[in-house]
Amino acid sequence: MADTRTKLLEAALATLRKNGIAGVSARTIATEAGVNQALVFYHFGSVDQLLAAACEHAAHQRIALYRARFAAVATVRELLDLGRSLHAEERAEGSVAALAQLLAGSQTDPKLAPATATGLNLWIQEVEQALARVLAKSPLAEFVDVAGLAKATAAAFVGLELYEGVDPQGANQAFDALESLATLATALDDMGPLVRRAARARLRRHS
Repeated sequence: MADTRTKLLEAALATLRKNGIAGVSARTIATEAGVNQALVFYHFGSVDQLLAAACEHAAHQRIALYRARFAAVATVRELLDLGRSLHAEERAEGSVAALAQLLAGSQTDPKLAPATATGLNLWIQEVEQALARVLAKSPLAEFVDVAGLAKATAAAFVGLELYEGVDPQGANQAFDALESLATLATALDDMGPLVRRAARARLRRHS
């Protein structure tokens, strides 16, 4: 049986998914957890601190489920396929929706921002490691800011989660466009060494 602290962490996330950031309070979280709302303050000090802890708790839990799959990725295509799968699974779980709510809340409540960034950065680290690995032998490697691209990928992932709620077809079109880029990267990797050197030299001239 989960202890009270864990119940509150999971209840905070469930309340975020159900009610959004505006519907989160000590009362709603405690009701979800089935405990007295005084325990929110006993264990975490405030609702903000509980939400911050819940964000990191969720990120660690969800990333642990995907770490082996990230580590197995060897190509841009495989990374994109994992992204599609992860998008579908996390949408069904509601994890990205909860993160999006925390990001929204951080705009008006600066106390939420550091922990929300920490939770998001845990995802970014996994993406960055995979990108560095798959791009290492590509002619694109020396021209790509891998850390920046990982951040952009994570931001796009959250954005697509929100976008899909209002325009599923548009979100699918965005994924298709990413697949086109993956196809180009794969084609470049499949070229012979002479062609790849020529491509690298041309990129240097235009960088």
